[in-house]
Amino acid sequence: MSLVKLDMSIEDLIVKYPEAVGFLTRKGIRCIRCGEPVWGLLGSFLSEEGVADPQELVNELNIFLEEESKL
Repeated sequence: MSLVKLDMSIEDLIVKYPEAVGFLTRKGIRCIRCGEPVWGLLGSFLSEEGVADPQELVNELNIFLEEESKL
């Protein structure tokens, strides 16, 4: 089951899965920056950040979130 999808808004991601922020930061993606808005779609944001394969990163994020939910 995919918890996060490319068409999810960044705001929804942060609200539903705050632990995703740390995961993305460790991957070099800062989805929350001081003073920047948190709206927009995750897929568009990842593409703008230069992620070569946004779907692969989202797949990794979903695995991370599923493992976190088991703790």
